[in-house]
Amino acid sequence: MPTRTLQIPTTDGRADAFAAFPDHGDRHPGVLMYADAFGIRPVLREMARELAGHGYYVLVPNFFYRHGPTPVIDLPEHIGEESRSAVIAQVMPLIEAHTADRILSDADAYLRFLTTRPEVSSGPVAVTGYCIGGLLAMRTAAAHPGQVAAVAGFHGPVGADGPGNLHRLLSKITAQVHLGHAETDLTPEALGELNQALDAAGVDYTSEIYPGTVHGFTMSDTDAFNPAALQLHWDRLLPLLGRTLADS
Repeated sequence: MPTRTLQIPTTDGRADAFAAFPDHGDRHPGVLMYADAFGIRPVLREMARELAGHGYYVLVPNFFYRHGPTPVIDLPEHIGEESRSAVIAQVMPLIEAHTADRILSDADAYLRFLTTRPEVSSGPVAVTGYCIGGLLAMRTAAAHPGQVAAVAGFHGPVGADGPGNLHRLLSKITAQVHLGHAETDLTPEALGELNQALDAAGVDYTSEIYPGTVHGFTMSDTDAFNPAALQLHWDRLLPLLGRTLADS
């Protein structure tokens, strides 16, 4: 399967990115994939290749590019309990510096780049994300309602900005949405409140807690990894993309 390391022009420089796409010469629907806070690394490249194998051009940007190219921070091969605190301590300043203005400016650049790739078909695109990437995916979909047909977020802090900002965010989304939450991230009561907000905004969505999961359950290089939940994530994501990007 072809893969590329690319440079995306942005208003603040160039974001390095990883892309994967099918090896036949057709044009393919585009998917913007936001990594979790640990960034582009072997597990994200493998997930991008897996998704590309289903017929999509998948672009994974380094959204912390202002702090350097991938890898922005040194990571152990496996992020376990003994290393997690130190890694989080390095990541948090990057997250705090990634302001709403930066998120939206970058989203414009990423989508402009994705949709002008010669391997990407015309028509709508999808956005998916993990951890903080789930929040970035939702904000990207809200900022580009005519362009993003599907958005999916997994173990992401979708309601991190408070109820008022959440309602404003959801009111702008026209994409079909899937949200897969970890048991440790969201109580059933909080899930009910989130889903009520999605209903009130008229969003076409599914939103559920994945059983037996902790934050980060899709990431096979962490102690949070849950193979059954990763498969459930694919079982939800692939039909969503199939429904929304079939004509791209």
